[in-house]
Amino acid sequence: MRSRIVRASDRPTKQAPGDKFIGVVWQDQIFVPEDPSRLRVTRVSFTPGARTNWHTHAVGQILYVLTGTGRYQLEGDVVQELLPGDTVIIPANARHWHGASPDHLMVHLALSESNDKGESTEWLEPVSDADYSASAVSDT
Repeated sequence: MRSRIVRASDRPTKQAPGDKFIGVVWQDQIFVPEDPSRLRVTRVSFTPGARTNWHTHAVGQILYVLTGTGRYQLEGDVVQELLPGDTVIIPANARHWHGASPDHLMVHLALSESNDKGESTEWLEPVSDADYSASAVSDT
C-alpha cells in the first residue's frame, strides 16, 4: 500500500449486480484491498425497496448509515430500522441482509475484510418479500 489520493473521478459509480441485490442499488468503491490491508470500503446507495440478498462475511461487516431510512435483519431476529448515524456490527459468517425502507432511499458505508484465505462475502438467496415487509423496529 502506498500513500496517495484516489480522486472520485477515477472511480465511476456502478450499478450493483442483479444476482446479488433486489431493486436498483448503486455502488461507489472507496477502498479496494491492497496488501497488507484486507479492508474493503464501499458506499452503497439503495433506492426505496432495494436490498441485498441474504449473505455472510468471512470476517464480519460494519455498516455506517449516512442518509435515509433503511432496514437490516440478522437471520432469526426481527427486522431493524436504520437511521443516519447508526452503526451495524455484523459478526463473522452471520446470515443477514440490509437495504432501504419501502418508501425512502438509504445510503451506507459498508466495511468488510477478507480472511487470510482471501474469502470475503458469500452471496445467498434473495430476501423474500414477506421477510422484507415484516414490521421494522427501531430497537430491541
